[in-house]
Amino acid sequence: MGVLVGLCSLVNPLLVFSQSSPPTLSLQNSPTQVTLLDVHFQNGRQGWIVGAGGTILHTEDGGVTWKVSPRRTNVLLTAVTFADTTHGWILGQNGTVLHTADGGKQWVSQVSGTNGTLYAADFLTAKQGWLVGSRGVILHTEDGGESWADQISGTTADLFGVHFINAERGWAVGALGVILATTDGGKNWMAQATNNLATFFDIVFTDNVAGWAVGTQGAMFQTLNGGQVWVDHTRSCGSPCIKPADLVKVQFSNALVGRIVGERGTILETRDAGFTWQELEPINSETLYGLSIPDSSQGFAVGDHGTILHFLSPHSNP
Repeated sequence: MGVLVGLCSLVNPLLVFSQSSPPTLSLQNSPTQVTLLDVHFQNGRQGWIVGAGGTILHTEDGGVTWKVSPRRTNVLLTAVTFADTTHGWILGQNGTVLHTADGGKQWVSQVSGTNGTLYAADFLTAKQGWLVGSRGVILHTEDGGESWADQISGTTADLFGVHFINAERGWAVGALGVILATTDGGKNWMAQATNNLATFFDIVFTDNVAGWAVGTQGAMFQTLNGGQVWVDHTRSCGSPCIKPADLVKVQFSNALVGRIVGERGTILETRDAGFTWQELEPINSETLYGLSIPDSSQGFAVGDHGTILHFLSPHSNP
């Protein structure tokens, strides 16, 4: 209890802070109206988006123009990530895993060994990575996805987010307040307590102790000790009381600069490691599902009805 009180006194994020020059938000021209679920930029110019109906979009000019890639499948595609400029993965329903080894010129199916939906991936290198999905599935590869090993998560809850800071330490989050942690590369996963039944959609750590998990109805949880204690900073409903927006993705470009996106066009930004958060004026009310921050000066978010959002900060360094 003393540790919890101490953490609360150290970090008490505010929802608004003063910023003389807020980021500029703009909508990019989207070639589709389908729901877009994830976005990943390898750098400020090369980016990928995936979504409903097997949709894959690609840009080589920072999103000024987006091109539709040849359709590989008709299933819902939920996530896209790259380990480097050439090795990338796309996930989706029915255990779908697509892999590229040439920067996206060709996408080749990999056999995941599951028929459930895969929701998130994290790759430390072109060889080593983890996938999480429905019914508590956690898959691990050490050969770039040529083979996948099933890891025992200890839960049947759907898992929506995964993040590793090195080959040993990682976390996964999902429904029913589940936060799992491993210190041995996933050989063993242990539950971390939140005392909250929110569905967590995403998790991120900026170092080996400081992390954030976000989820339904404004759920925001922070840890400063690797998850031994998760402090509840869930957003209030306000006055009059309106259900807080679901928070779907959280990313940090460095230890200080981070953003969260979610329901009803919600965008939160911090430039001081989460001590304070600014809620940006939404550009529309479309729910945002995917987020990518290639550097501290800009970011991209995607969502319903083909929404592709670009935000540009006037400060390249906080």
